[in-house]
Amino acid sequence: MPMNRPHNGKRSVKMQQTFSGILIGAAIALSGCATTGVVEQPTVANKTDPYENFNRKMFGFNDHVDNYVAEPISNAYKWITPQFMQTGVFNFFNNLKNVNVVINDVLQAKFSQSAEDTGRLAINSTVGLGGLFDVAKHVGLEQNEEDFDQTLAVWGVPQGSYLVLPILGPSTARGIPGAVFDTAANPASYVGMPVQLVSMLNARASAEGALKFIDEAALDPYVFTRESFLQWRNNLATDGKAEASDVDGLDDEALDGDKGVASGQGSSGDVNAGNKAGLALSLDANTKEIRQVSHSFSSVAQSFDNTAKSFEDAGTKVDAFKKSKRLR
Repeated sequence: MPMNRPHNGKRSVKMQQTFSGILIGAAIALSGCATTGVVEQPTVANKTDPYENFNRKMFGFNDHVDNYVAEPISNAYKWITPQFMQTGVFNFFNNLKNVNVVINDVLQAKFSQSAEDTGRLAINSTVGLGGLFDVAKHVGLEQNEEDFDQTLAVWGVPQGSYLVLPILGPSTARGIPGAVFDTAANPASYVGMPVQLVSMLNARASAEGALKFIDEAALDPYVFTRESFLQWRNNLATDGKAEASDVDGLDDEALDGDKGVASGQGSSGDVNAGNKAGLALSLDANTKEIRQVSHSFSSVAQSFDNTAKSFEDAGTKVDAFKKSKRLR
């Protein structure tokens, strides 16, 4: 059941609609152990997250590792490393990841996309000096995201339970074997540990803004992280065809039993309702903000178009005037 990726223009619109969940999920996956402040919450059975008690403990452990190890080292890396070098490091490892992308393109029967991604890998590996420069982007070959977890989804393998792994962070029952396959297929797995450490530091540095967003926006960072991660993975598995409503209004069943931390809440049902409403409002507000920014850019672009048209009309009138003077 292969799914073709929509054109870049359509895809960018869908990415705007689901940007909130994708931003956080991508940051979580990139940063591995990086999470944010943990609030202890009573939990009840949840079909999506049946191991929530265990997962919360792992979430707390990862949070401490991030606070006392990953974040200080990452901040030092950002302070020492110029921005252009950070960009080069990101491009280098992102280019190596395209090997995985091409393999999974073929496994999902996306042969046209596979040809484009192969061209992207070839251009950046040669003209882009081993991937340090993203030359392919400037010739119209955008970066695609494909991994074995998505391939398993296309093959009909169910997602399974949500899991939080020590150090590695959020995953699912389907994502674990997918990650093993992707690690084995990625050339970066076979380089020395110092090079891999630079990759992890660069990823943690890039995720800083999104992690702060979780800390500031979420009533319960654990639930916010889980829902964002699952929305991000669902968006990737469906090639951006996930409904915007999945981000604006989180699935009621997935949120059953999750507790809020707002003061003055009485029964457990009230607490759960407050938490769910807070999460939905946080995501909805951020999504609306993204749309407003997008609309502002569209308005500015339209203004530039109108101005350019005015100059063009004025130039036409001047040429006509000169021509009439010559005829006289």
